[in-house]
Amino acid sequence: MVFYMMTIPAVILFFTFHTLPLIKGIFYSFTDWNGYGDWKFIGLKNFINVFQDDTIRNAYGFTFKFAIVTTIIVNVISLAIAVALNSSIKFKNTLRAIFFFPNVLGVLIVGYIFNYVFAHLLPPLGEFLNVGFLSSNILGNPALAWLGIVFVASWQSIAFNTIIYLSGLQTIDQDIYEASDIDGANKWQTFRKITFPLIAPFFTINMVLSMKGSLNVFDQIVAMTGGGPGNATQSITYVIYHFGFSGGNFAYQSANAVIFFIVVVSISLFQMKVLAKREVDL
Repeated sequence: MVFYMMTIPAVILFFTFHTLPLIKGIFYSFTDWNGYGDWKFIGLKNFINVFQDDTIRNAYGFTFKFAIVTTIIVNVISLAIAVALNSSIKFKNTLRAIFFFPNVLGVLIVGYIFNYVFAHLLPPLGEFLNVGFLSSNILGNPALAWLGIVFVASWQSIAFNTIIYLSGLQTIDQDIYEASDIDGANKWQTFRKITFPLIAPFFTINMVLSMKGSLNVFDQIVAMTGGGPGNATQSITYVIYHFGFSGGNFAYQSANAVIFFIVVVSISLFQMKVLAKREVDL
């Protein structure tokens, strides 16, 4: 009984700052409320308009493109780093700390730092090295700005994924590797036949978390591009925030948020189902 009473403050706080706003947001998505004043119930009108909105469609396109590319980059690089750090290399404990350092930094701080780097440090270096695409601020190029955000988001996310992969690698019995060495397996065969199948649950975790985090990209966009140039780097979360609070379309963007919530949950569940089936097949 005492245990349950101790959880009451946490439950109240969670309900007040999470569940209640969620319920109110869903309710207002069926109204024409602009964030203040009176409102009236309009049914599914906001949801219908969301599917006809070019700005939102473009934001979904950018968000999916960003999420897929970032998820692949993060997991490939973090897995490679984890395998390297798990081997008998020198200073591996120091290297683990170095690789984890970006995860400690605030996302907005990192975004503003790289904004300065892309705008003021790389262009002179690109001109000196005669590298065309680095000679100008890529964040001001509609075709390249998203790559700058991918780079920063990947650089910061790799640290957390690497730690998870390292945890998975440490669960593998070293006797298995000794047996594979005796059988004459090379490093690639050992990784493909032993390492990767045995860390499949950790791969599932990282893929789901990476995709969810990438779909919700927001801070990097605010700090680096503000959704620009034009609307080239507007993600769904940025559109919801910007037009919902600054544009006075609170109810409309609440409907957008409800749809996006369903999309993110559906993608996460699909990933878990497919990857969990793969774990069993392995």
